[in-house]
Amino acid sequence: MDEERRVTDLVTVYVTQGLLQANVIRGALESAGIPAILKYESIGPTIGLTIDGIGRVEIRVPMKWEKEARDLLTGEPRHGEHFSGPLDDRD
Repeated sequence: MDEERRVTDLVTVYVTQGLLQANVIRGALESAGIPAILKYESIGPTIGLTIDGIGRVEIRVPMKWEKEARDLLTGEPRHGEHFSGPLDDRD
C-alpha cells in the first residue's frame, strides 16, 4: 500500500500576533491563488492571549509559491486597488 506524500515544503512568509491579521493576510494570499495555512499554538485563541509569543501566528505557503507570496505582501497596490500589504513592513 502506497503512503500518501505529506506536504512538508512549507515556508513562513509572514509572522504576526493574533489570528485576526493572520486571517486577513491568508485571505489576500488565497484570493491571489496562493495556498496558505496558519501555524500557531492552540492555547492563544483558546484563552485570547497575544503576549510572550503565545499569540504568534506564522503564515506559511508551499515553497514554490514563496516568491509570489512575498511579492504580494510587500508590493504596492496597482492603480485602483484598495488592498495593500501588511502595514508594519512599510516605512
